[in-house]
Amino acid sequence: MTAAEETAPLRVLAIAAHPDDVDFNAAGTVAKWVREGMEVTYLLVTSGDVGGFGSVPRDQIVSTRRKEQIWAARALGVEDVRFLEDYRDGDVEVTPALVRDLTRVIRQVRPHRVLSLSPERDWFRVHQGHPDHLATGEATARAVYPAARNPFAFPELISDEGLDAWTVQELWLMAHPNPNHGEDVTEVFDVKIRALQHHASQLPEPESLEERLRSRMTRSAQRLGAPEGRLVESFLKVDVS
Repeated sequence: MTAAEETAPLRVLAIAAHPDDVDFNAAGTVAKWVREGMEVTYLLVTSGDVGGFGSVPRDQIVSTRRKEQIWAARALGVEDVRFLEDYRDGDVEVTPALVRDLTRVIRQVRPHRVLSLSPERDWFRVHQGHPDHLATGEATARAVYPAARNPFAFPELISDEGLDAWTVQELWLMAHPNPNHGEDVTEVFDVKIRALQHHASQLPEPESLEERLRSRMTRSAQRLGAPEGRLVESFLKVDVS
């Protein structure tokens, strides 16, 4: 790491399978990070092309969900939103190609912290165990360690693209069955709601969104020992430096 990199703002790369994954699980935390001066980038493996509830014509769902994600990210202060091009919603698998593509973006962004989905299924929240989520989480973990930091992994990234190895310091996993860290986002809950409202194609009952999230985040607060009345987003936080 160069002296300039050591003094630069903390950089965060959030990697998820679909538009809305980061925002449902961590929009409050992202909003706090941005307010603290961190530089946050979103990377979506798919465009969510098989999502939605019929409110958007199928030939428009990709462009719609991309726009929704960009608007939602901007509501949190995130301007850098990227999408991979070769992965279809519902078909994400852990492959060398996906690990390479994630490694490429890690080396481009050079984040100190990576936020992604849990590769472990939570059987008490089955909907969080979408196969794309699990595959994205596992591929991200493999990209963080050892691929991104190993100059001999995917050597073409150096020889052809000039992307030197990079060591990520922290990995934060969303929707993990055994979280060890809670972020109190009570003061930015309204920002989280505003961001999620941009994902209109994914909200069949938008009027119940706030109540559902408040209930879930209250349970997270209780589980992690936060004071009564607080709202918490939970993570498994791992030191990988």
